[in-house]
Amino acid sequence: MRAVIFDMDGVLFDTERLCLLAWRAVAQANGLAGVEEVFPKCVGLSETDCRQVVTEELGEDFDYPRFSRQASAWMRAYIDKNGLPVMEGAEHLLGWLEAQGCKVGLASSTVYDSVVRHLERSGLRRYFSQLTTGDMVEHSKPQPDIYLLACSRMGVEPGDTYAIEDSPNGIRAAHGAGMIPLMVPNMIAPDEEMQRLSREIFGSLEEVLAYFRKEGNGWHT
Repeated sequence: MRAVIFDMDGVLFDTERLCLLAWRAVAQANGLAGVEEVFPKCVGLSETDCRQVVTEELGEDFDYPRFSRQASAWMRAYIDKNGLPVMEGAEHLLGWLEAQGCKVGLASSTVYDSVVRHLERSGLRRYFSQLTTGDMVEHSKPQPDIYLLACSRMGVEPGDTYAIEDSPNGIRAAHGAGMIPLMVPNMIAPDEEMQRLSREIFGSLEEVLAYFRKEGNGWHT
């Protein structure tokens, strides 16, 4: 039976959209130009790699640590007030995979503590046998390291494992690891590269579930 490894932000939770709102709010409050334009390049990256991209784009004088702290605080306040935005179909898909006896893991560029906090808050933690996070590898997505580590920790072969991703960086990582990439775009529309690297592209997690339910997708090979 195949295994499935999920990305978190933008796949299970609509937190990438919140992150953009946070970046926009902090940039406006501090009179910072060009921040919003850099955001798409950071989707799917670890905090370390995101910092590198931002400083390369906006200059070494850009105080990324301070900016990141303020954006994180904005997001925490929003979630505390409004709740964590769980993607439609997430629990339905996870519940079905659980019922099939499928191994399910998570590979997120976000740090471990934040991943656990989100999963526990949403009630989704119990579905995942392993959590592999951005602070466990030197370089996260688009490098394949995080997915290779996740597969190793789960005891599964990359070629027998689906990766569910929303971002180009995530799809590049999954493809580079030799996995079966399934894309559910969120903030960034798929281009020709994504169509080439993805096994399939879906409009929602419910569509992913319908795909898995079809005979011949390898659940019992």
